[in-house]
Amino acid sequence: MRILVVEDDATLADALARALRAERFAVDVARDGIDGGHLGSTERYDAAVLDLGLPGRDGVSVLRGWREEGRDLPVLILTARDGWSDKVAGFKAGADDYLTKPFRTDEVVLRLRALIRRAAGHAAARVTCGALAYDTQLGSFELDGLPLRLTALEWRVLTQLMLRREAVIERLDLIERVYEGDADVDSNSVEVIVGRLRRKIGAAMIETVRGHGYRLTAGSAA
Repeated sequence: MRILVVEDDATLADALARALRAERFAVDVARDGIDGGHLGSTERYDAAVLDLGLPGRDGVSVLRGWREEGRDLPVLILTARDGWSDKVAGFKAGADDYLTKPFRTDEVVLRLRALIRRAAGHAAARVTCGALAYDTQLGSFELDGLPLRLTALEWRVLTQLMLRREAVIERLDLIERVYEGDADVDSNSVEVIVGRLRRKIGAAMIETVRGHGYRLTAGSAA
């Protein structure tokens, strides 16, 4: 899971990034509307946290631009503006959710998880695939009812596969949604992570679709 944070308050942006990384998300941060708009237009993100009062280009303009380009990533607006007209402008531009400052970072995490889950087409908080279960509210996995211990990279890959279970996910898509923008990514990194996941959940559950990518299936977890 990769999140874009567009926030000009450096202290707040850093606090959000730390909180999200502590929950194993990959995070890119933009400090103005111009950079934020560009990143949201050119990179793949699972969700964005967007301030309205940005230098260079305001948040409503950034969001409207994404939607006009066909970018459908879920967007959570964070802003000190609590007027009804500001909320209306944000939702009309294409926002999915709205929080006013001050706020709790754990609420941001919960709202982002819910937005990502719904964007993937899941109404229920618990997503299952065979013996594997994912609690989207807690961000935790279970296998046969037992907690599954995962590294941050393993969690990001498995979450992508789980939310789009039975669908083929391209290798490049996984790379772009698992690593932060400044990461030095080895060409075989995803294969290594998938290999580790197969040892933890069962090789039959992650199918390699040659020439395309990977698919999580309800195969045997043995």
